[in-house]
Amino acid sequence: MAKTLEMQFINEDGKTATVSIENPIEPVDAVAVSAAMDLIVSTNVFLTSGGPIIEKKGARLVERNVESLEF
Repeated sequence: MAKTLEMQFINEDGKTATVSIENPIEPVDAVAVSAAMDLIVSTNVFLTSGGPIIEKKGARLVERNVESLEF
């Protein structure tokens, strides 16, 4: 099972921009994630095609199961 932490932001164009972190440390600390997202917004560290990130939208932990098929 692969897990990914997805932090979602709103950019200057009003569109959603996502920063993904594979295999995050668990349990995920919501307070730490929120603080990291605040830092990303305040420092303009990422520039998207729709302009700079201007606010937090949300975060989620996504779990994916992959099963290979044998032929």
